Amino acid sequence: MSLDPIRKQIDLIDQELLNLLSQRADLVHEVGVVKKRDGLQIYAPEREQALLDRLVQMNQGRLPEKSIKAIYREIMSAALALEDDLKIAYLGPEGTWTHQAAIKKFGHSVDYSPQPNFSDVFDQVARRQVSYGVVPIENSTEGAVSHTLDLFVDSPLHICAQILLRIENCLMASIPKEEIKTLYSHPQVFGQCRNWILKNYPEADLVEVSSTTKAAQLAKEKAHEGAAALGGALAAEIHGLTLYETSIQDRATNTTRFLVIGEKSCPPTGNDRTSILFAINDRPGSLVNALQAFEHLHINLSKIESRPSKRKDWEYIFHVDLSGHAEEENIAQALAELSNHCSMVKVLGSYPDVTE
Repeated sequence: MSLDPIRKQIDLIDQELLNLLSQRADLVHEVGVVKKRDGLQIYAPEREQALLDRLVQMNQGRLPEKSIKAIYREIMSAALALEDDLKIAYLGPEGTWTHQAAIKKFGHSVDYSPQPNFSDVFDQVARRQVSYGVVPIENSTEGAVSHTLDLFVDSPLHICAQILLRIENCLMASIPKEEIKTLYSHPQVFGQCRNWILKNYPEADLVEVSSTTKAAQLAKEKAHEGAAALGGALAAEIHGLTLYETSIQDRATNTTRFLVIGEKSCPPTGNDRTSILFAINDRPGSLVNALQAFEHLHINLSKIESRPSKRKDWEYIFHVDLSGHAEEENIAQALAELSNHCSMVKVLGSYPDVTE
């Protein structure tokens, strides 16, 4: 068969796809009207995850799972924009890893609002200036993002979804490699690339900045001083820098987990994670007794972090992730038992426990 007949068939399919997408958009608009009338959340992560899982199971064609999800991510993004003027806050400026995580979750059709720091992301959501916020919570190499953990203590917001993003750091500059004297980046990135830096630029000055995009900007502005940056390829593209090395992180599987924060948590999906924080009473055996609440009911704890309470010296707040949803009977029972041993227990949210 020649190309012309094949292309004509593709054109016909494209027209059919466009017609179906228009029909879908009409139905999505009706969904938005009903949600607003009934006071329901526009963004429903449990529905989103169920849809993606079902589409992957239904797929019998050539398109791989990754492509199916990417295509429908943008279809759902367009749907969210039709249902409401959705705006997402993230750690800016444009091109940060947090920005890329937000796009992975919400697509390109919604509006984004870059913020100068994590506190402002929380504040914008709490003041309803934006619909949701995206913040990093932990990296597979460097561990927890402590500032995010601390912000949850006094915040009224809930976790409603999580995002896993593979992080591939790069060396970028607008000067020759041999002229590099200073490396700019976010402190987490320096930690993720520690061995590479020691091997390739052991004498370079390391300057920590608020984001990898800021680092790329400084690499451009201070090129005459021997500046370069470590960060994502998008930051290099935005600031017109040359990518000299890619995937320089010490671990090939380097991944950061991000959280979507909003006013409400997520209903049960059958495969959920719940995040809580608690402060124990200051007496012997309190922590052991508190954790036994989960052991008795065979509840798996996937993460536990301690942070200074910042209210009293040597008092700590524990952040815990556990398997299951807060509305499940055994989880609710464990949380009630936990309260008997703690001065404070706070459920930060339950949300789908995605693996990619």
